[in-house]
Amino acid sequence: MYRLWLIFSQAATIAVAVLFVVSTFHPEWLPQSARVAVLQQAPVRQAATELEPESLHVAVERATPSVVNIFTSKEVRVPRHPLFNDPLFKRFFGDQVPDEEEQRTTSLGSGVIVSPSGYILTNQHVVEAAEEIEVAMPSGKKLLAKVVGDDPETDLAVLRVDAAGLPAITFGSSDALRVGDVVLAIGNPFGVGQTVTSGIVSALGRSGLHIPGNTYENFIQTDAAINPGNSGGPLVDSRGNLIGINAAIYSPSGGSNGIGFAIPVSTAKSVLEQIIKTGTVTRGWIGVEVQEIGSGLSESPKPSDTRGALIAGVLRGGPADKAGFKPGDVLTEVEGKPVADRSAMLNLVAALQPGSHAHMKVRRGKQDVALEVIVGRRPKPQPRPGE
Repeated sequence: MYRLWLIFSQAATIAVAVLFVVSTFHPEWLPQSARVAVLQQAPVRQAATELEPESLHVAVERATPSVVNIFTSKEVRVPRHPLFNDPLFKRFFGDQVPDEEEQRTTSLGSGVIVSPSGYILTNQHVVEAAEEIEVAMPSGKKLLAKVVGDDPETDLAVLRVDAAGLPAITFGSSDALRVGDVVLAIGNPFGVGQTVTSGIVSALGRSGLHIPGNTYENFIQTDAAINPGNSGGPLVDSRGNLIGINAAIYSPSGGSNGIGFAIPVSTAKSVLEQIIKTGTVTRGWIGVEVQEIGSGLSESPKPSDTRGALIAGVLRGGPADKAGFKPGDVLTEVEGKPVADRSAMLNLVAALQPGSHAHMKVRRGKQDVALEVIVGRRPKPQPRPGE
């Protein structure tokens, strides 16, 4: 009896082994019913695949060929070495040594190719006062670049290199962005080479950051790591489309703390088109000084009514003065678009065409007053804030 049980067990083991080998290497030999039983685990593997995170490789592959590194250099005057003040040194050389000496300094930034004909978009502060600008392509080739034009009020500049057929980036839409959307920042942080970091859109329409030189603030905030050297590089969406130009970080230490700011592509595109066409940027202007509501003017509304921009002053003889604006008015609407705050008002007025007739609405006391303004041309930036 024991021997029969042993023979049965061995036969069953061999049969299972044969079934396993056949089902693995030649499943077509099995009957349909047996094949279904063996293959029914496939949906489990498919479900596991669907749970894997989506790769951003395609977006990176599309965007990185358009990203360049920018190297600038200029001569600066620095105080001479303290050794030259030594009395013994002066005894031999007298006052022949100047108080300052010239040194060549270099800086690093990033940029993005926006046209096959050689136009490159970057930050104005990357190329400010540069005597020589060198652009390094992803292929490693280096080209000299010249500044076509810049716009300090948005911290944007347009360069051009003598080349054709360059891989231009595809423009996306910053107006369609939502908080939580995945974004990638591409650049050359700390000079280590082209680097990609990822994150999400943390906030939209950030203003009031008081970044030096920036009059028009409407930033995209992201937690994608942005470090020194990333300035001027692109912020792209999950499909590799340009949605912003990386401009600034919030960091007491100088490194990334997960709070970075990018200029929306809608602003960048407007500046780019004007500079290519005319070499400069033209903005609308109505000749008023504006403040945030509740900033101390006696006629300012109650804190419960905080939408709009408070007119603190009106330039005599300016467009707003001729249209009937008065100090204490609250500008609430420009060409049918609501004014949320001072920053929004500056952007809306700047977008107006000089010489055009613009319909605006102000709140004067408890009344809404409609005014028509002949828009002027914004003069060069002044040290005091206003419009």
